[in-house]
Amino acid sequence: MNHYNVEKETTDKYSLRGRVFHKLREDILSGRYEEHEELKEMAISEEMGVSRTPVREAFRQLELEGLIRIIPNKGAYVTGITEKDVKDIYMIRSLLEGLCARWATEHITKEQMEEMEENVYLAEFHAQKGHMEQLAELDNRFHDIMYEACDSKLLEHQLKDFHQYVLRVRRKTLAKANRGIKSNAEHKGIMEAIKAGNGELAEKLAHQHMINAYENMVENGLKEAYDRSEEEPARSGGETKGGFGSRKGIGIANGKN
Repeated sequence: MNHYNVEKETTDKYSLRGRVFHKLREDILSGRYEEHEELKEMAISEEMGVSRTPVREAFRQLELEGLIRIIPNKGAYVTGITEKDVKDIYMIRSLLEGLCARWATEHITKEQMEEMEENVYLAEFHAQKGHMEQLAELDNRFHDIMYEACDSKLLEHQLKDFHQYVLRVRRKTLAKANRGIKSNAEHKGIMEAIKAGNGELAEKLAHQHMINAYENMVENGLKEAYDRSEEEPARSGGETKGGFGSRKGIGIANGKN
């Protein structure tokens, strides 16, 4: 087993508890742990090279975020992300992305603008070639550029957190509808509004971009994907509550929208 020694990450900006929390959250959202799988305090502390105290504290924070459930005298169990959670995240994110785009028109640097333009150009090329993996990477980067350009660490952090929560439910819905091409066309509109300094239009387009992304997910298998994630544990004798936290569930998409 490869050991992830948290204590050696001296450049990490978080406390020890925070670093354990972020690593566990990443593992849950990426599908390393199955839904309803028990998180074993001792095994995790040994794997991460820390005492059980920061692991226990991280468990409490994960429970507050709804990612695990702690049952007294039994243990901590992964709960996953529900279909309603996905909708809530996209509706909230649509408002925050709009604000981010508006602020980006005021604060974007020349270098960030040039990178955003190059990103859209490269995405058009890869979309025409059907290079979906590269398109997803460019999609991620487009949003990261905009988050950084808004010049607000608080907003940037919040938007990146929301992105982490929906990574697991995107590949199935993106694969069917050629969403990547449409998404990049929307990126181009947002980019042009930011370049023109039109904050009102940038906000409107970024807001609608997230609404379109969610509607695409609904039209192309969001509910069905959750239904399948419920059926698989049932076939194997397990139980589920309809969230995504399973290595046996649908695949993970890397695009932000």
